Amino acid sequence: MEDKFGRKITYLRLSVTDLCNLRCRYCMPEEGICKKAHEEMLTEDEIVRAVHAAARLGVTKLRITGGEPLIKKNIVSICERCAAVEGIKEVCITTNGILLPELAAKLHDTGVKRLNISLDTLDTEKYAYITRGGELSRAMKGIETALCAGFDRIKINSVLIGGFNDGEIADLAALTRKYPIDLRFIELMPMTEQEEFGAGAYLPGEAVLKALPELRPEPADGGVAKLYSLPGARGKIGLINPVSSHFCAACNRIRLTADGKLKPCLHSSQEFSIKGLDEEGMMERMEQAILAKPACHAPLSSDSRSEAGRNMNAIGG
Repeated sequence: MEDKFGRKITYLRLSVTDLCNLRCRYCMPEEGICKKAHEEMLTEDEIVRAVHAAARLGVTKLRITGGEPLIKKNIVSICERCAAVEGIKEVCITTNGILLPELAAKLHDTGVKRLNISLDTLDTEKYAYITRGGELSRAMKGIETALCAGFDRIKINSVLIGGFNDGEIADLAALTRKYPIDLRFIELMPMTEQEEFGAGAYLPGEAVLKALPELRPEPADGGVAKLYSLPGARGKIGLINPVSSHFCAACNRIRLTADGKLKPCLHSSQEFSIKGLDEEGMMERMEQAILAKPACHAPLSSDSRSEAGRNMNAIGG
């Protein structure tokens, strides 16, 4: 289905939980969140029903997110059922990687094709700081386990944060030489409740180009990242610049939160509820959400914060 600006919507980002086993400082509060009542959240059957509805409207790619999706007890069943939906050609998961040693092989067997794994630093103490207690060794073991499981592609997502990991750009990029993986540097977005980050934390993606002058441009692959590679690398490096150079004109996605709210735009507070609807009702609500997609979100900066109305863990990373 096309929105009113002629953008074909083929991508659904589906959050299955707003809970997480980490507390990343740019994603959720230190104390975590108040767990919602079970009846407020989408059931597994409703999740699968929503994917069926989306597929009927032309969605072919599904990304399962959270919170941390792998803490969901029925995540393997959800992935298996979603991957079997007619019309869905690609199922991906975004995860912090902590639980991949136990789940990578099972997820691959369900039909999950690709993984995005969050990793903002290679320093043990800094990892514990940014995640508020996470263990870098567990995340690295998750990456290594995933590599052995046979996924079509593994990407590492690194959020650029001035004064935190801007001195590690070269080290993070070197992972594409060591492993057959891609790495994405993502600009920090000024979401709600992130007041601890000052203006200097919001680095443009160009900081990567300055730190790595040897990068060579690569052809676009249909995604939102501007692609490059290091000489001799086994994977590509991408720059995702939602703040300094937004990609709204090419946006092909809608988002569904774990409590059943469709968000036409990440940075808008507008939401459409599908909780409790049958498939036809979900399709109708999705059509409304797609037609409500704005041409572009409001400008983002350290002084102009997102209008999303939720933290990232409650939307879907």
